[in-house]
Amino acid sequence: MTEGRREVVVTDVKIPFWSMVVLMVKWAIAAIPAVIILMLIAALFSMLLGMIPGIGWHHFFGMNRTWS
Repeated sequence: MTEGRREVVVTDVKIPFWSMVVLMVKWAIAAIPAVIILMLIAALFSMLLGMIPGIGWHHFFGMNRTWS
């Protein structure tokens, strides 16, 4: 087999409508755990940032803050 590069151009994909519906439903179901995992990672990151003094909502809305 030659070591040259081969290019492929896809001109059309024929897929039955209901097969596509089933595929998209499977994608939606698979996305639910992925979103939960991403939310947990974001929550942990937010908690870590909140532990750094001077960063977080307590810095802006603390007891010693005066609004004038």
